[in-house]
Amino acid sequence: MPLKVSVICTVLNEGHSITGLLNSLAAQTRRPDEVIFVDGGSTDDTVDTLQSFTQLPLRVIVAPGANISRGRNVAIRAAAGPIIASTDAGVRLDPNWLAELLKPFENPASAAVVSGFFVPDPCSAFEVAMGATVLPGLTDIDPATFLPSSRSVAFLKSAWAAAGGYPEWLDFCEDLIFDFRLRDEVGPFAFAPAAVAHFRPRGNLRAFFKQYYQYARGDGKADLFRKRHAIRYGTYLAALPLLLVLGAVASPWWWLGGALLGGAGLFLTPYRRLVGQWQSLSPVDKLKAAGWVPLIRITGDVAKMVGYPVGVKWRLERLASQPELKWQR
Repeated sequence: MPLKVSVICTVLNEGHSITGLLNSLAAQTRRPDEVIFVDGGSTDDTVDTLQSFTQLPLRVIVAPGANISRGRNVAIRAAAGPIIASTDAGVRLDPNWLAELLKPFENPASAAVVSGFFVPDPCSAFEVAMGATVLPGLTDIDPATFLPSSRSVAFLKSAWAAAGGYPEWLDFCEDLIFDFRLRDEVGPFAFAPAAVAHFRPRGNLRAFFKQYYQYARGDGKADLFRKRHAIRYGTYLAALPLLLVLGAVASPWWWLGGALLGGAGLFLTPYRRLVGQWQSLSPVDKLKAAGWVPLIRITGDVAKMVGYPVGVKWRLERLASQPELKWQR
């Protein structure tokens, strides 16, 4: 008997982009048994667009004020299938996305969680540079430890229940906490690299700054990646000023050495990815993309350094009254 799967997604004011996701779901080689969208209180035509789409067995649940975590939990509770496949608004799914996600569940020693993958779907030189700077490629990850984004993942509904669902107290980085809890409950995840969700990177520096500020604030709220954030603060607030002083009072060679080492550490990987992703760009756009990489990288680092302490402050103010914040990795 074929495995039954419910695809879930949360939305908020996605009227401008939701049709692309709906069309890609309708074009799946393995069609979902049901699709459940939870709308967090859209004020545009999102709900009307969803309700008028007839090419899928689709249900729409309106839950005003629900954040992403609560929206996903609402959808999963309502789902009839024993397997949940999660995606996000604003993506375009490969036609084999669902079929590839389900393959590991069909093996005798079936998986409880399957990680899909995601790749940029850029529309400008800036967005090509953005994808190359901030998104890992397949060669950058270890499938054994890769933690999936909820824009491309499938799991047993029973595993979701065992993990306590998505953390509704968290507005960003919620899928990482959910991943950690899932891994604690069910062990290693299977990996389906061909289950690809294509999504469009942020289109300008302002939108990117806001996104990475929110991500870092989520890290602070969830007490994630302390070491990673400490290294960033140490690099910009201690190592860089020290290097500037040494170059001024000792020798300019300190500046050259620091520029070479720092440039390699910050920009080598993004430029390596960029060369592999810019085939469709004109020579002029290739130059533009190459110029955007340093600005994107530094903007992201600044956004993280601003957002992280805001999240830490939020967490410390609530630890005594909200015991769920003391989750154990």
